[in-house]
Amino acid sequence: MTTTTEASSPRFASIEDWDSASLVTGIVEGQFAAIGAVQAANVALAAAIDQGAERLARGGRLIYMGAGTSGRIGGQDAAELPPTFNWPYERALNLMAGGRNAIFVAAEGAEDSEELAIAALDEVQVNDTDVVVALAASGRTPYAIAGLVHAKKAGALTIGIFNNRNAKLGEVADIAVLLETGAELLAGSTRMKAGTAQKVALNVISTGIMIRLGYVYRGLMVEMRPTNVKLQDRAAKMVATLTDRDYDTSRAALDTADGSIKLATVMLTRDLDKAAAQALLDQNGGNLRRALA
Repeated sequence: MTTTTEASSPRFASIEDWDSASLVTGIVEGQFAAIGAVQAANVALAAAIDQGAERLARGGRLIYMGAGTSGRIGGQDAAELPPTFNWPYERALNLMAGGRNAIFVAAEGAEDSEELAIAALDEVQVNDTDVVVALAASGRTPYAIAGLVHAKKAGALTIGIFNNRNAKLGEVADIAVLLETGAELLAGSTRMKAGTAQKVALNVISTGIMIRLGYVYRGLMVEMRPTNVKLQDRAAKMVATLTDRDYDTSRAALDTADGSIKLATVMLTRDLDKAAAQALLDQNGGNLRRALA
């Protein structure tokens, strides 16, 4: 396997002599290339959304696995799903090679351990409703590969995200997502465009899944948790937009609904009290679109 992410590019052989403006241009150019690599993986990403949503609709979990930069990117996506979509924390897990401390302090040797990956999955009792996403720029990280092999044996849907063609990670995954970003400006520094491509791919997969599951309505984050003043204001504005009511009325309904955007929207749109609106949502599996249909 040719590891293009670790190759040196003649174009960047003298970057220490470049002026700062040229460095900015070169680095940013790499980010555009990262987006292009994600766009080229459209078919695989769409499959990840559709098949992932089917598993999670059965009560499964999104489980991210990775080492180093890849593990930290997975952790960021997992951490942002609960506040954005009110997705349960226990259903968005990040299994980082080297443990949670490796998010902040590098534990590079941990990526070579297949045993750590297997033990981590056994600890969370991976099963056939889960979606396991393993990330590795090289595509040959033992931790990520062993994780997908073990998860597949348990019946989980396995998705491999990698940046080198013909990588082992893609061979063992149910869905192989190749993000062919090539050589980095700093040879082997995959926290750069390879990492950017991985982050964008996870944005695509997790957001797409949440849309498929009905966690978005009219392009708005109707499952969002209004946990601070800024988000409370945003939530009230969402309710006002969805119900065509004024801000104060929407804010009052939101307060009555204990901060639930969906509940407040149903209350105002259908002129129902809190209990009746909640019952209507429950009858429709919490899906706002169906509740209002």
